Amino acid sequence: MLLLLSPAKSLDYESPLPDVAHSEPLFVSESVRLIRELRKYKPAQIAELMDLSDDLSRLNVARYKAWRRTVPQETSRPAVLAFDGDVYGGLQARALSPDDLHWMQEHVAILSGLYGVLRPLDRMQPYRLEMKTRLPNERGANLYQFWGPRIAQYLNRRLAGEADPLVVNLASQEYFRAVDRKALKARVVECVFEETRGERHQVISFLAKRARGLMARHVVRQRARTVEQLESFDAEGYALVRAASTPERLVFRRNAP
Repeated sequence: MLLLLSPAKSLDYESPLPDVAHSEPLFVSESVRLIRELRKYKPAQIAELMDLSDDLSRLNVARYKAWRRTVPQETSRPAVLAFDGDVYGGLQARALSPDDLHWMQEHVAILSGLYGVLRPLDRMQPYRLEMKTRLPNERGANLYQFWGPRIAQYLNRRLAGEADPLVVNLASQEYFRAVDRKALKARVVECVFEETRGERHQVISFLAKRARGLMARHVVRQRARTVEQLESFDAEGYALVRAASTPERLVFRRNAP
């Protein structure tokens, strides 16, 4: 089983790091191609391309300039410990044990506009490049065309040898769209998290993001390998609603806080 997560816009390069072995990103040569394109843009152009403030656009132009193919240890950190935000607040990776983090390394993949796919302990340099960004490149007009079938092919390699390959999608649709479903040779199960008010059930974006992180933490702590183990998720009041679920779409609900 392989769990997919989205990255986060907000980053944390300040908090202390646990003592854990790290790895190098697998698609650095592809990242170099994208950095080369991004370095052509001035701050005002980045602001328009990515809908950023002037301050954020200047920050990210500086990041692209500082980015290096050979990952500098002093300006990088493991991806799962660098990403911040709602999903990663639910995951609480810094509170996981080294054994948990090493298990994550083998069973979790973080989709990325710049890196394609990051393993949790891959050393990542700070960047901003959402998958939906319409960045013209040598392969097309956007990042979906740039990555093409490469991400799905990588996931196939990760799942090779499993009798029943399973991908659990906890990523947003923006990022999961980068996985070529025609090329992917695995069953996909999606987890949906809804808040209940009276008779109404609704996905609230920031709460659903946190719930994805909570589910990822559940998977890691339980060493989950089956759909049945996903179904037992009950963090922060969520519970599986079988009547609303299908084999490919697990719906979890709780009373709205």
